[in-house]
Amino acid sequence: MITKPSPDSAKACGKVAVLLGGTSAEREVSLKSGNAVYEALIEAGVDAFKLDLQANALEQLQNLKADRVFNILHGRGGEDGTIQALLEFLGIPYTGSGVCASALAMNKLATKRIFAGSAIPTPDYLELRNEADCQRLLDGMGLPVFVKPVLEWSSIGMTPVHKAEDLKLAWKKASEYGDVFAEKFVTGAEYTAGFIGNQVLPLIKLDTPREFYDYEAKYLVDDTIYTCPCGLPEDTIAQINELVERSVHVTGVRHWGRVDLMIDESGQPWIIEINTAPGMTAHSLVPMAAREAGLEMPDLVLKILELTLEGDENHV
Repeated sequence: MITKPSPDSAKACGKVAVLLGGTSAEREVSLKSGNAVYEALIEAGVDAFKLDLQANALEQLQNLKADRVFNILHGRGGEDGTIQALLEFLGIPYTGSGVCASALAMNKLATKRIFAGSAIPTPDYLELRNEADCQRLLDGMGLPVFVKPVLEWSSIGMTPVHKAEDLKLAWKKASEYGDVFAEKFVTGAEYTAGFIGNQVLPLIKLDTPREFYDYEAKYLVDDTIYTCPCGLPEDTIAQINELVERSVHVTGVRHWGRVDLMIDESGQPWIIEINTAPGMTAHSLVPMAAREAGLEMPDLVLKILELTLEGDENHV
């Protein structure tokens, strides 16, 4: 069980702006997450209001009359360190990771390089800058792979590739969103581990009838099966939690987030990525895991907000 927030935290946090919406490809998801966070903060007794950030975000923040911010912007402009830098400059405390960690975690390729350099198991990968790199992948790492945009979340622009003739098309699709890389396909079960402060939440096992846990499975349909508790042996859970803690530590992420991973058919866990502002919609995973740990949504959002009162000590 995770300790609940202090009864005094709602008042201590003062007036709170919930940043939502924004201009990224994940705007609609952010609006849903933001509304859920706002309603939960109100239920928790927090003096909160919503702010839909637009292209004039700097002007909006300069005129912000709030003591702190709950940042639930998803994607570029919200998770990449940009808004975090503005809030730092303006001296406004905010939930989630700081400038450097946000920028790093948003860049999936850079994050994988950090994982690999820190002896954290992560699937092999290759940057795809041109068609020659696509051929180099076929000649070297081989198929199957996932082709992914470097700077997008929610599986946007992501394609599993099993046949050589499909690789260039997947690369071109992902290129619409900027830089691209390929990641070795891991055959096995998919899990996710949320964390709050210095505590890892119960693992969730994800089962979908789709080929992978894509955008529709995450936000639009109800055919995904979520198993929490996940059913793994306690020693395996302890091993995964230790990898989650190391992943958070080496990237400098703080306050809260979610680490996604696969466990292959031999039982080896592979860390895929780390998300610094996960969804908070009705389909979202962090609220689900928090509920299993004894935190309903009002306590969850207040617990996250409470971390802004305590500085940066709350790293996993």
